[in-house]
Amino acid sequence: MASSYRRRTQRYDSQKSLNRRFLFVLHLCIILTFIGFALFLIFARHIELNISYNGRLGMAAIMIIYAITRFIRSWQKFKEVD
Repeated sequence: MASSYRRRTQRYDSQKSLNRRFLFVLHLCIILTFIGFALFLIFARHIELNISYNGRLGMAAIMIIYAITRFIRSWQKFKEVD
């Protein structure tokens, strides 16, 4: 009986707050938006932009790298123990 109570309390203690989970999901949405816009810059050749194709590739690469670093930082923050 005490063992099941201990497991239950450990599970509830290890759960993240609703605010932290919401912010993590919000960060994921922003990261997906960055990646989507970067892919748009790479593959949308018919859109007239005053940027050369190499410039668009460079900007897309920077956005993808930023999205990856942002994901790593938000994942580490989400996983840290209070």
